[in-house]
Amino acid sequence: MGLITRPDQAPAPRAEGRAQAQVQSVDPASQDGWVTTRLDFLVNWARANSMWPMPFGTACCAIEFMATMASRFDLARFGMERLSYSPRQSDVLLCAGRVPYKLAPVIRRIYQQMPQPKWVIAMGACASTGGMFDNYAVVQGIDTIIPVDVYVPGCPPRPESLMYGIMMLQKKVMNERLRDTALRNEIVPDPSSHLYIPPSAIDELSEPFGNSVHQTRSGL
Repeated sequence: MGLITRPDQAPAPRAEGRAQAQVQSVDPASQDGWVTTRLDFLVNWARANSMWPMPFGTACCAIEFMATMASRFDLARFGMERLSYSPRQSDVLLCAGRVPYKLAPVIRRIYQQMPQPKWVIAMGACASTGGMFDNYAVVQGIDTIIPVDVYVPGCPPRPESLMYGIMMLQKKVMNERLRDTALRNEIVPDPSSHLYIPPSAIDELSEPFGNSVHQTRSGL
């Protein structure tokens, strides 16, 4: 849709000391339609409505996440019907449940394998603060390992709470700006860190179950 000057409407006469006024009107049939918008809005709109979650369920919060994905609540309305169990094809790391210290290097490696842009949702009290497990074995909040964008309280939170957290994340994505480079700060793997697991060790740990590189169960 464009703005053109209609031939049957003559321009207004030039007034002394004033610019000549030009009458413009909309003629949809004159040319193809077009839309103008900001690039930030278009990109953020596409990202906010096509998030692919990477579920990291370790406890009862994962059961509530399963209920959210089912037909009663239908999380597909948010464009999240595709569960990406591959971190390289996901946008949102959804941690549902407590994270022991043994799993801390694993969840950080999964976060590092996810491509940018990426976001994190801490679902439940255990993922947010450690919950009732205030002991030596459980991480007191996954934000001590990876950055978190949205916290969903509850023990466990109901599907409505998770959906509200997803809507908050969508609102946050819509307010992002491409010129803000601080939004995409990446965690560089540090071999000297206690949260670092070399690839050879990951293959050794996952060998009895198979992984994306070595499918040991494919011959069954």
